[in-house]
Amino acid sequence: MTHPIIFSFEHHTLLDSLCKKLPATRGETQSRVFPDGETYLRIITPVQDRHCIILADLSHPDTKYLPLVFLANTLREFGALSVGLIAPYLSYMRQDRRFVEGEVITSRIFAEQLSSQVDWLITIDPHIHRYHSLGEIYSIPTCVVQGAALLANWLKSQQQLFLVGPDAESEQWVSEIAAHSGHPFVVGTKERFGDRDVKVTLPDLSLFQGYTAVIVDDVISSGQTILKCVDELKRNHIENISCIAVHGIFSDQSDQILMAKGLKNLVTTNTIPHTSNAIDVACILVQPINECLNNIAKDKKS
Repeated sequence: MTHPIIFSFEHHTLLDSLCKKLPATRGETQSRVFPDGETYLRIITPVQDRHCIILADLSHPDTKYLPLVFLANTLREFGALSVGLIAPYLSYMRQDRRFVEGEVITSRIFAEQLSSQVDWLITIDPHIHRYHSLGEIYSIPTCVVQGAALLANWLKSQQQLFLVGPDAESEQWVSEIAAHSGHPFVVGTKERFGDRDVKVTLPDLSLFQGYTAVIVDDVISSGQTILKCVDELKRNHIENISCIAVHGIFSDQSDQILMAKGLKNLVTTNTIPHTSNAIDVACILVQPINECLNNIAKDKKS
């Protein structure tokens, strides 16, 4: 099979890594925003009879979705054999039911629309709550890749630390990482009073005096949960505190706020481009990408 072509609108270290590991050709585009806010897009790399992949982390999706649609549609118009999507961070998973009369179930609508644009989807640790799988809302082949092992590998070489899960939702996640990394862990309880108003309570930490605490989470957005967790650790006389997560959205400059709070280290994977990116996820994406491409090739032959 001819090497696929990967397109991305962002300067993404993950793009470079995937092009080397698959291998794949880097697709070239030109884009800009007109004064009225509309998107201009030009595809430079020839795509006739080639399998194409779009790499797009979908954090802050309202500004990214339309360019993605324009790109996917035009790739097909220019003769691409297939168009797949790697969305390392997948948005619009939060609203999975109608809590109050009149609310829009955005996760389902977004999935329907995205399914109409691409042939397959691969993502890492989507924030699934009440759905059992992406297949409940996506009509295209999907693959969910887990990032826990990568976080555990990064932590393995470090000694005298314990892992902290901020809430009950993180217990399965943190316990899995701890089992791989060989470190002890604790899990807190969280009370949420609003989007940016939470309270975190941790169990007795007397056994971990002198240890480094590593707060582990799948995604950091506003950072409020992490901030309250830092406060609680310091209240328990734990001063060396780091944080590691798969996805770092860092809305409202929460990364700077966290570091100013006294974090020793802030580490994320490169699912979303950020200065904290220290873990490359390309190695766990290569196999599912190749499987998706092979399945598409088989379907087209049959």
